[in-house]
Amino acid sequence: MSIVLVVALSISCVKQEKDAMYQVASPNAKNNIKFELQNGVPTYSVSHGDKSVLNTSDLGFIFKNNDSLSSNFEVLHAEETAFDETWEQVWGEKHHIRNHYNQLSVTLQETSKTKRQLEIQFRAFNDGIAFRYVYPEQGKDSIVIIDELTSFNIANDGDAWWIPAYKTNRYEHLFTKSGLSTLDTVHTPLTIKSNNGLYLSFHEADLKDFASYTIAHKSGTHFDLDLMPWSNGDKVRTNSSFNTPWRTLQIGEKPGDLIESYIVLNLNEPNKLEDTSWIENYKYLGVWWGMHISKYSFWEGPNHGASTKISKEYIDDCKKLGIHHLLIEGWNKGWTPAWYENKMHVFSFTEATDDFNLKEVTDYARDNDVKIIGYHETGSNIINYRKQIDAGMKLYQDMGINDVKIGQVGDKLNMKEWHGSQFGVQYYREVLEKAAKYKLTVNFHEPIKATGERRTYPNMMAREGARGQEYNAWSDGNPPSHTVTLPFTRMLAGPMDFTPGVIDVLETKGFNNRRVHTTAAKQLALYVTMYSPIQMLADLPENYIGKPEFQFLADVPTDWEDTKVLNAEIGEYITTVRKDLKSDDWYLGSMTNENTRDLEIDLSFLGEGTFEAQIYADAEGTDLENNPASVGISTKKVTATDKMTLKLPSGGGTAIRFKKI
Repeated sequence: MSIVLVVALSISCVKQEKDAMYQVASPNAKNNIKFELQNGVPTYSVSHGDKSVLNTSDLGFIFKNNDSLSSNFEVLHAEETAFDETWEQVWGEKHHIRNHYNQLSVTLQETSKTKRQLEIQFRAFNDGIAFRYVYPEQGKDSIVIIDELTSFNIANDGDAWWIPAYKTNRYEHLFTKSGLSTLDTVHTPLTIKSNNGLYLSFHEADLKDFASYTIAHKSGTHFDLDLMPWSNGDKVRTNSSFNTPWRTLQIGEKPGDLIESYIVLNLNEPNKLEDTSWIENYKYLGVWWGMHISKYSFWEGPNHGASTKISKEYIDDCKKLGIHHLLIEGWNKGWTPAWYENKMHVFSFTEATDDFNLKEVTDYARDNDVKIIGYHETGSNIINYRKQIDAGMKLYQDMGINDVKIGQVGDKLNMKEWHGSQFGVQYYREVLEKAAKYKLTVNFHEPIKATGERRTYPNMMAREGARGQEYNAWSDGNPPSHTVTLPFTRMLAGPMDFTPGVIDVLETKGFNNRRVHTTAAKQLALYVTMYSPIQMLADLPENYIGKPEFQFLADVPTDWEDTKVLNAEIGEYITTVRKDLKSDDWYLGSMTNENTRDLEIDLSFLGEGTFEAQIYADAEGTDLENNPASVGISTKKVTATDKMTLKLPSGGGTAIRFKKI
């Protein structure tokens, strides 16, 4: 819902020039985009105040048969417009979002006999810039894009946080910090701390029916946009016209500016779903952690986790804990010990295992005020899933299920196509739209990266797309720095189903000799620092029952009025506060990496009144290696004029509820 809408035309002109220059600045005049046409070749550059961000960088395409659309242009038309609205999220980390930008649209036309046109739309926001190509219909039935010539000629070297592209395990890698000029080919979001003091993040928005892009190192700090290909090498197959996704660049003067930026959301279309009453954000338990630590199995057998018996026991636990959603994985036929291997594994999405009765379980859940979350694991066999998707989703709808987690485990879809290729992008959008038809919210695992489509389809709740909590169960695990890096990298794309909340951080040693590399207090803090409208309480239910620190997990919301980052350094520490949408309460999450540190915070964000600070911190003497599961709980009265010092041990954190008195 738009609260304020202002659209203003400021400049409109028609030219025919082979040499031209136009500029557009953000509403606060800090971010500036310059478009230049020199000898018929289009380029752009970006600056922030007196600091150069991108030096002269390339634009254009190469189509099949070496057909170049990158030179011999003249400017046919140029227009500048301004736009300002405030819109309301169905759910989110900020309830009302301002979409305020100035736009420059430049229409180019080839001087050759083909006279093809290409429009480039540039948008300058206060928190960054974006641009996209619009290729109008002009005589051809179909087009195959072999390369997009967009480049990012970054003005300064700096530190970059990145994960590699074109590797196994998709996006599930630890982020590496290294010099920008040393990178190879990496995924977006690519986050950079520039030597000029600015914080930058490259990504994209409104990705649909196109290939997603990676960033390929060319030389020095010069990078090329690299579209993920089809298996035959084509980058994009399209009809006679196309719009690219928006190529985005968030620009901040401090790390928290990147998190408080909503460019990616603003560049997506408004909500297309007329009825959103069935969309609910929530917290949930799952027959999940027990599977990952090998207490239960995904497949049928004596330890099968998704049996009717164990499912009912988990429903009873939900009722005891006051949690109203339960995820059940592995209830259907097809699960084997080799289900995760890169093969065309075949699952049924309607036939239950011999020890599970879907109707009995959903009826029992309904009687106990618990909703079941369904699960579809495709094993990346998209051919099999497409054959059954309607029947599988209709079954859930008939059983009163409104939420489904959908997995695509496998290095390539159909063992052939990259998840981020145009094939994958089309597939994920198809599933999302079909889920909306059956009134199902979606939690994608092994997904394509988020690009803000949750604005258009708010049934797109969360997704994985990073190395999550599960790696603590069956690998060397995630180092403490991982969770203070994700908010500035992966999380800039959108909500993540990280599955936090394992408060018995040593428990996996009872099953497979692994542990979680945080303190328990840091696990609580994750619910504030890492946003998701659906938050899992990932631990075994028995580890919550009777634990006083569970109160924070019971209280913390999943829908927010506002979000602020109080202090942060990428990979080092972060303190985030969020205001509850339904009360005057604020919640704080603060956490550190391997290093012990004290952080002073200013409570001016609280506004008027007195609050009870309900503090969940690492107990005295606790750190990553010493008594890490111990949480100290205390309360104190505070106002906006106060300051607090947070003492964070190695791998530790603090979670606070500020309850209005």
